[in-house]
Amino acid sequence: MHSTNKKNHWEAVYENKRPDQLSWTQEVPTTSLDFIASVGAIKTAKIIDIGGGDSKLVDCLLAQGFENITVLDISEKALDKAKFRLGANAEKVNWVVADITDYAPDSPFDIWHDRATFHFLTTTEQVSRYLATARQSISGFMTIGTFSTLGPTTCSGLPIKQYSEESLTASLKNGFAKIRCVLEDHQTPFNTTQNFLFCSFKRQFT
Repeated sequence: MHSTNKKNHWEAVYENKRPDQLSWTQEVPTTSLDFIASVGAIKTAKIIDIGGGDSKLVDCLLAQGFENITVLDISEKALDKAKFRLGANAEKVNWVVADITDYAPDSPFDIWHDRATFHFLTTTEQVSRYLATARQSISGFMTIGTFSTLGPTTCSGLPIKQYSEESLTASLKNGFAKIRCVLEDHQTPFNTTQNFLFCSFKRQFT
């Protein structure tokens, strides 16, 4: 999908649907929070949530006292919803409207979190551009959550790429060392189950 078409798709999704109509909605993103906590992040750590949309991960991180959070999404409408929900706390967050495959941060991040963005990259070129950005942007740790081989093959009307622990680790072998992986059954707001694979990695420099 062309970048402009992709942006239009996601703007329409967030314009027309409430959180309880979106399969990925979580009241508390427990697994993501556990992975971030597992690397021993200090409260001043630079954290970026890739494709964060109007996820409540940022709410939880702010509540835990983290002070340097960036939320990136291709949809400006998604970020506007998150800002509205957070109210005055939105001023504590760096909001970035961008396609991750075109993103060039000013400085590296200690923690890179991505739940359900990476699996939308279905071409070799898209994956290569994402990983090139990640290698340039991460100084510490990465957590990625994707649909597993037991999960859906499409989401929000778009095809996705499923991953196993082995295939995800292989995709990130150039620059990242796997720490651990877990499978999670995500219960959607409309009572269906989606199986996710979450893996954490440490940035390796050679």
